[in-house]
Amino acid sequence: MKVTLLYGGLLAILFIALSARVIIGRMGPGSPSLGDGGNSVMFRRIRGHGNFAEYVPLALVLIGFLELTGSPQWQLHTLGSVLLVGRILHGYALSFTDDNSFGRNAGIFATLLVLSTSTVLCICRYFGGV
Repeated sequence: MKVTLLYGGLLAILFIALSARVIIGRMGPGSPSLGDGGNSVMFRRIRGHGNFAEYVPLALVLIGFLELTGSPQWQLHTLGSVLLVGRILHGYALSFTDDNSFGRNAGIFATLLVLSTSTVLCICRYFGGV
């Protein structure tokens, strides 16, 4: 499972960066120790982190299943790289900027593209296709 290992590791680096943004936002006097404290910047950091945690694990599991069942490397690298670029765009747009609709929209599209393509490929592989 070398391909899934690669993208899992690269995505973990991004997750750590998003986590650090939330942790840094909780430091200092008057910073919320729980929730966003009504702070829109903190809210964006929390949602950037949370959104990543909501979507990436399932995508990696599906890619891993495809790898375990013998999908071609080009297919796995395509799925992994689209997921990685999409999550970078989305995470940066949501957690590091005030308003970057291109990054958010492109990231959402890329993530859903990987999830839906991986889903179809997994089902097809089960029935002996692809």
